[in-house]
Amino acid sequence: MSTAVLTEPTIRHVEVSDEAITAHLVDGRVISVPLAWSWRLSEATPAQRANWELIGNGHGVHWPDVDEDISAEGMLAGVPARRPWRGRGKALANRPLQPTSRARKPTKPKHSSRAARG
Repeated sequence: MSTAVLTEPTIRHVEVSDEAITAHLVDGRVISVPLAWSWRLSEATPAQRANWELIGNGHGVHWPDVDEDISAEGMLAGVPARRPWRGRGKALANRPLQPTSRARKPTKPKHSSRAARG
């Protein structure tokens, strides 16, 4: 008879190198995924990568300097982070966002044809 206990993976420590994000779990396992799976950490400085905190009782890690969250379950499942959609085409998605200087005009509410008929 097996007495295996199922527990959720809990992170004890994390390291980020130029190639990988490595999480050391409390049960002794080590999970490593390519750094490219997190575009925010890929673009972060070494100091920003080193500034992390455990969240959710160790079920995830948060990097406050770059607003990135990664869970142990996400690393185990192999789910890379996607860049946010910023345009219609691939070329637009890679351009930096530009602030707009033109204010939008408020739109007038549309009335239904039933209300106009009385």
